[in-house]
Amino acid sequence: MQTPVRFSSCRGVAFEIKPHADPVAIAAPGQNETPSNSKKSWFPWYQGSSSRVFPSAIQRSVSRPSSHFCDLDLDGDEDENEDDIILESLEEGKDEEKEDKPIFPSAGKHEQTPKPALKQESRLSVILLDQGLFTVYKRLFVVCLTLNIIGLVLAATGHFPYARKRAALFSIANILALTLCRSEAFLRIVFLLAVMVLGRSWVPIPIKTATTSLLQSLGGIHSSCGISSVAWLIYALVLTLKDRENTSPEIIGVASTILSLLGLSCLAAFPLVRHIHHNVFERIHRFAGWTALGLLWAFIILTISYDPVTKSYSKELGSRLIKRQEFWFTVAITILIIIPWLTVRRVPVKISAPSGHASIIKFEDGIKAGILGRISPSPFSEWHAFGIISDGKTEHMMLAGAVGDFTKSLVSNPPSHLWVRQVHFAGLPYLVNMYDRVLLVATGSGICVFLSFLLQPCSANVCVLWVAKGIEQNFGKEIKEMMSGHPKEKVIVHDTAVLGRPNVSQMSVDAAKRWGAEVVIVTSNPEGSRDVVNACKGAGIPAFGPIWDS
Repeated sequence: MQTPVRFSSCRGVAFEIKPHADPVAIAAPGQNETPSNSKKSWFPWYQGSSSRVFPSAIQRSVSRPSSHFCDLDLDGDEDENEDDIILESLEEGKDEEKEDKPIFPSAGKHEQTPKPALKQESRLSVILLDQGLFTVYKRLFVVCLTLNIIGLVLAATGHFPYARKRAALFSIANILALTLCRSEAFLRIVFLLAVMVLGRSWVPIPIKTATTSLLQSLGGIHSSCGISSVAWLIYALVLTLKDRENTSPEIIGVASTILSLLGLSCLAAFPLVRHIHHNVFERIHRFAGWTALGLLWAFIILTISYDPVTKSYSKELGSRLIKRQEFWFTVAITILIIIPWLTVRRVPVKISAPSGHASIIKFEDGIKAGILGRISPSPFSEWHAFGIISDGKTEHMMLAGAVGDFTKSLVSNPPSHLWVRQVHFAGLPYLVNMYDRVLLVATGSGICVFLSFLLQPCSANVCVLWVAKGIEQNFGKEIKEMMSGHPKEKVIVHDTAVLGRPNVSQMSVDAAKRWGAEVVIVTSNPEGSRDVVNACKGAGIPAFGPIWDS
């Protein structure tokens, strides 16, 4: 029995699928499997059990999309056949609930036009092509990689002597750049500065949207710098082997080991591998990265202290170290990697389950709107990102849809404590504060990241459109009350158990026009996010949704 794969983006996206035996083929729908609880420890290498998240293991996102962003789901867009729409998600209510009356102001019923059946595609085409060939993410990847290739070519042809002499430094510089693009502490400051500087009414909307696209797509730089660091290190190692008389076997051995670890990390991060074996990717990235960092320190100490004339290592290391760029770059990398782990704490939590489909996790202390957080049952193994709900005063909470082993265990066997990173991070929702009027579109438990904008004062004037099934039955009275008491033009709730499945894209366009929104931000499954974004852009309204590696 195969275990489900959990995907995540470092900017707060989390979703799971069940892998195929064949990593490329599209398999037929599998049978439901009963999950079992995982052992909560620092090293839970044997996380038993698998869970069915979707009727099929994975299909093109216009079919049964995997839950995306805060472990949410949206009712599918295909036919009403019960065999096709039974999803273990927040959206699945009971048939008798359809007789309930809505208590919220709701949009008119937008029945979704049935979509024609689409040709099934391989996972690789879904991963690489589903969000377009020329996204900002891919353009950043290409630009960064091109610059590094140009530098390598110039160095190899003798037109860039500094790079030829300091090839290892360029590899370390790329590692520093990719670390910055994934440092939650650093990006929290960057997002804060972006809001402070650009969050003014006189700043043109195109500048704000360009900044939003850039900050959301930093993963493209991260990926490109990872590949570039390997390329520069290969070049440095080749030069070293050509001049091995002036170096030591220890330096060559350490450099070769670092190269192997970086190459392994890059292979594990390849989209297809990362999707199918996400736990393997996460652990290789973490432990191979830590090992490579330790060896990098050894490499720097050895290379700086080695004297090719005497074939020995100098003891006058300190004065040499502080004069070398490699040393300071490595210091910065080390600090950026250590900071999040210095804030890891095991904290008490209060968990309630309004239904078998969701859990509400409560923590102490208030949090600003638009911030996301990570929780874990075992910090060296896995981390799960969720949107944070808070009034900014005494407590905050997370709404977790029961779609995977960990989130299901929160419902069936709620723990008294969880591991958290006390440095919360900013993602796409935080950039809401950069605009004046914003439409926020959420499906399922994706509402978690937007509720704070209704509960506490914020610089943006927001309108929230929420599409979900069985509001009180699945999400509980507390969430329902948070959505109540607001002006009907500010909060629109569409309960699919009562009003049927909507055309969320058209609803979003209509709501954005009525609200006069400068931008639309959506949190839904991959298909839902893409359709809303494309519909809004087609209507001339800037729109953003979570991307795979934002």
